[in-house]
Amino acid sequence: MQYQSGFGNDFATEAVAGTLPIGQNSPQRVTHGLYAEQLSGTPFTAPRLTNRRSWLYRIRPSVCHSPFERVRAIWSDFEETPNQLRWDPFPIPSEEIDFVDGMLPICANEVIGIYVYGANRSMDDRFFYDADGELLIVPQHGTLTIRTELGVIEAEPGEIAVIQRGIKFRVEVSGPSRGYICENLGALLRPPDLGPIGSNGLASSRDFLTPVAAFEERDGDFELVAKFLGKLYTARVDHSPLDVVGWHGNYAPYKYDLRRFNTINTVSFDHPDPSIFTVLTSPSDTIGTANIDFVIFPPRWMVGEHTFRPPYFHRNIMNEYMGLIFGVYDAKAEGFLPGGASLHNCMSGHGPDAATFEQASGAELQPRYLADTLAFMFETRSVLRPTKFAMDAPQRQRDYQTCWQGLRKNFSPA
Repeated sequence: MQYQSGFGNDFATEAVAGTLPIGQNSPQRVTHGLYAEQLSGTPFTAPRLTNRRSWLYRIRPSVCHSPFERVRAIWSDFEETPNQLRWDPFPIPSEEIDFVDGMLPICANEVIGIYVYGANRSMDDRFFYDADGELLIVPQHGTLTIRTELGVIEAEPGEIAVIQRGIKFRVEVSGPSRGYICENLGALLRPPDLGPIGSNGLASSRDFLTPVAAFEERDGDFELVAKFLGKLYTARVDHSPLDVVGWHGNYAPYKYDLRRFNTINTVSFDHPDPSIFTVLTSPSDTIGTANIDFVIFPPRWMVGEHTFRPPYFHRNIMNEYMGLIFGVYDAKAEGFLPGGASLHNCMSGHGPDAATFEQASGAELQPRYLADTLAFMFETRSVLRPTKFAMDAPQRQRDYQTCWQGLRKNFSPA
């Protein structure tokens, strides 16, 4: 795969020479018999630093399809609960199923939708776009080849892919695949400000990779699936909508290798806040409060002295959905499995299970490298409401809260 490096850059790429207008030519002045189409991901008058748009030069414009017909609703029948929740991994279906049909709705609020997906069939003649939000895709098992209007992205476990609102794509799989999806309905995701960390650390802009132009010139009977206001719609289209021959702008999908994250951690004592592990954030209108933070817990050195190294017990105004890509999470001795997930909503207490607490409390604090681990968290300012499907699923661990019941009273005033 070919990529361009940088986050939010104004890229220019063409699959056929002479496609892009240059010099005094207007972006609407098109060569090769192509159509010009602008794709705007922010309002026209958004400030320059946050304005996202791209010009696409395509074989047919996006208006060429049959009328959409409603298929089904995705989000319905929520069951709110203050209880701590955890799920075993959802199995990859035994019957053939593609990425779109394999998306299972787990929980949501007004700025985020969270899914798990399982797929074992490629979307050869089927295409999808999300008009409600951008999709942050976190593979856990199996590599995805995501063919978008603006180019091709390949994402394997340990990498992420972000497909912005409105961009059409199809997903190819090379075998059974499973992972997580964060649907961001708020401000576009971006790397967080670094504040007192300074100019270096966390995710480097140069490590975000955007595809170069690549197009499909295929005619046939294809299906275009749209997600619009929480519902799926379908239309017929007589050509592949991935027919963009060249494009320029800064509204484009990208991938990021989580192994390139420059982890910041304590070198003295105490356990720092998980915000120092933020890869991407969707800011809100309240400074310091994100609609969504995408946080990872990667391999790292633990060297803190005179402290309790695993995550401490806490209650939080934010709401936390966690998943595990591989390995073992250092706050749980068992029950939290790769492909599984947990949900701890606003002010619901959580922290290490009893076995982890006992082991960590008496551990000799020598420098230790956590090698076999990669967990992540979708953190959001609003309460996440699980779906009835997620609450009734056999994968939900009905006895999750028993992992804390072994925490005995140790108090001794003497």
